[in-house]
Amino acid sequence: QALRQISQRTISTASRRQLENRVHENQKLFQEDNGLPVHLKGGARDSLLYRTTAGLTLVGAMYTVYYLLVSSMPKKPN
Repeated sequence: QALRQISQRTISTASRRQLENRVHENQKLFQEDNGLPVHLKGGARDSLLYRTTAGLTLVGAMYTVYYLLVSSMPKKPN
């Protein structure tokens, strides 16, 4: 009987804290026609993430071109 009580406590459908369902609010936000692309409609956080990703991509591309130029130059004999 003790095992049955323990198993009933751990497998409970009642959650300890109730979370608010915000799906409807997010749908309104992302379906709104305000001229912004979808990947920037989330606000400042999305903008920061987009700019960071674009910056890292640009730095990586520049480093790749630099490394290819350095690798293509023949080494001078000493």
